[in-house]
Amino acid sequence: MNYPKFVIKESTNEQYYFNLYSVNGRVIATSELYETKQGCKNGINAVKRDAPEAETDDQT
Repeated sequence: MNYPKFVIKESTNEQYYFNLYSVNGRVIATSELYETKQGCKNGINAVKRDAPEAETDDQT
């Protein structure tokens, strides 16, 4: 599979999370923990759906 991509992983406490990898293969985002794999997939879908609409809040 090519980049960019989402990768679902299982934590040591048997919860799920995803990493978002950029085109150069680096992790650019890590999700919260989800109790179910389906919840994790729902989180991925939310990022895919909502990210094009997201604004940048520069608080520097």
